[in-house]
Amino acid sequence: MTPAAPDYPSLRRIGWPWAGEAEDADWQALAASHPGARPARVSEQHRTGYVLADAPDTGFRAESPPEWQRRPVFTADGIPLHERAAVGDWVLHDGRRILALLPRRSAIKRAAAGEHYQQQVIAANVDTAFVVCGLDADFNPRRIERYLLLVGGGGVQPVVVLTKADREGADVESALAALADLRAQAVPVLALNAKDGDAVAALAPWLAPGCTAVLVGSSGAGKSTLTNSLLGEERMRTSAVREHDSRGRHTTTHRALIALPSGACLIDTPGMRELKPTGEEELADGGFADIEAVAAQCRFSDCAHRSEPGCAIRTAIEAGALDPARVANYLKLRDEIAGAADRLATRLAQKSDARVQNKALRKRLDEKYPRR
Repeated sequence: MTPAAPDYPSLRRIGWPWAGEAEDADWQALAASHPGARPARVSEQHRTGYVLADAPDTGFRAESPPEWQRRPVFTADGIPLHERAAVGDWVLHDGRRILALLPRRSAIKRAAAGEHYQQQVIAANVDTAFVVCGLDADFNPRRIERYLLLVGGGGVQPVVVLTKADREGADVESALAALADLRAQAVPVLALNAKDGDAVAALAPWLAPGCTAVLVGSSGAGKSTLTNSLLGEERMRTSAVREHDSRGRHTTTHRALIALPSGACLIDTPGMRELKPTGEEELADGGFADIEAVAAQCRFSDCAHRSEPGCAIRTAIEAGALDPARVANYLKLRDEIAGAADRLATRLAQKSDARVQNKALRKRLDEKYPRR
């Protein structure tokens, strides 16, 4: 019996990029290599497997491929963590198991915690990232810049959303002034009350049918409250924040893809304490394009921007043209990216060497024990 064709209108409502069959050559090739397989989107990721969706408000469990169930390592035959499906990914399945991961259009990643270098995908195939920060003790321009670095590095449009603008003591004007350098670089910055219906209208330009957005930010910043407003119902659990630091408990415990009434999709994520670069980012993506432009005017191309003669950045700081706190964060992130890039290069070299060694070993075995 010939399998029924996928329901593309339903897939379109959860972000399928085309009106009908896939138009991307790589997607077509994978589909051809798995006849009878059907496309679906990863809506939840758990340790024991995945929840897939092929229409809004539906979900079914699917097993991981056997190779994904092994420890994620950078080896010749290993599958690193970031090469496995994450929330937002499109996959091919047979109704019981994921058969293939379809190529990503974008991905927000961070370096995973642990002794060995790994990359963790926060969300895949997203168009916009709402970087959510509360206008209370949670407000931190330096952390926002760090989020922007990871978001921009994944090829995603960032939008800074300042919540709790209705709170007593919330200083919207000061917050906007603190982010003036980002706004000057065309990064949208919105201040709103996440519980207010006006929040839906404010974010509507980025939530058109077929679009996918992800919410990132600290616990207690208002991500789940904002999700409920966009849904028009109290679906996501929320809780009060601590008084002394405005941090909340992890009311969102896992990433989840949610279909919105607008026809867009939203990925809600737990608060993240560690935001380490992967080594693939560009500093301009973190809202530092203006600092990069000034750095290009330094007398020496390898200027560390500390105390070298002819440093254009130090001159700009002394003239009041650059904020020293931003420059300090720029330099800190620059060093972190360089360190992560070195670790990534080492892991890729190990993987390449292992592949060459395995190929040579296979050749020797084939010569000694010819295959019949």
